[in-house]
Amino acid sequence: MGEATVRTLEGRTATTPPPTEERADRPEDGRRVLRKLRAPRRPRLWFEVLLIAVSYWTYSLVRNAVPEQEAAALRNADWIWRTEQSLGIAVEHTINKAVNSVTWLIVGMNYYYATLHFVLTIGVLVWLYRWHPGRYAAARLTLFATTAAALLGYYLYPLAPPRLMEGVPFIDTVVVHHTWGSMASGNLADVSNQYAAMPSMHIGWSTWCGVMIATLARPVWAKVLGLLYPAATLLVIVSTANHFWLDAVGGLLCLTLGFGVSRAWYGAFPSRLARHVALAG
Repeated sequence: MGEATVRTLEGRTATTPPPTEERADRPEDGRRVLRKLRAPRRPRLWFEVLLIAVSYWTYSLVRNAVPEQEAAALRNADWIWRTEQSLGIAVEHTINKAVNSVTWLIVGMNYYYATLHFVLTIGVLVWLYRWHPGRYAAARLTLFATTAAALLGYYLYPLAPPRLMEGVPFIDTVVVHHTWGSMASGNLADVSNQYAAMPSMHIGWSTWCGVMIATLARPVWAKVLGLLYPAATLLVIVSTANHFWLDAVGGLLCLTLGFGVSRAWYGAFPSRLARHVALAG
């Protein structure tokens, strides 16, 4: 129903606005649309595959497009190292040297560093999509927001990994043991930004995986493995001289921000949302 025409006492005509309930600019309409956007809905496989592929491509493009400020990255690495020494936690070189002396262990860690970072993250996304569709979108938003924060960190704070430091004899375990898998070592170094060590997304993503598994999986053994995964990743990134301890702290801060963004949008953490959603979503 549109505007109505009425006749006044003087014989003139006037128009009246449409009834309140039919006005399209009501505040309630905007809130209703916002609630609908925030409501968890059943994920669509084709959309999720496309979204993840495009997002990872964009992440890699942006990360590698960040200027490689070698001088600044090395200065920052020196500062991180001195700060850790003052805190009494600068044991990365000792760990790197000790683990490197056990060939089978360090070779396994090299492949761990190269593969699980992607394999388990994708695996957890698939698990959430299949068995926790009502929580999937919130968990995915957490991961995406975490990664976006990391990209900002790469741009604002270039940092050389320990293995590229000058004056401290860290061992690049990928080069020494001739294993593949580090995008910042060997032949792949030319297509990857070597000075994007802060924050560590190996820690950010592995902790995201661990939290999702620990809070949503039912078997106790799965919960335990979920908690052990980021701890093992921390040992790996230090042993292979790819990160400092404080890089891991940066990754955790990004993840905290990611969870905050997800909670602000959906009104609850992923584990607090319903496991399933209606097909009509």
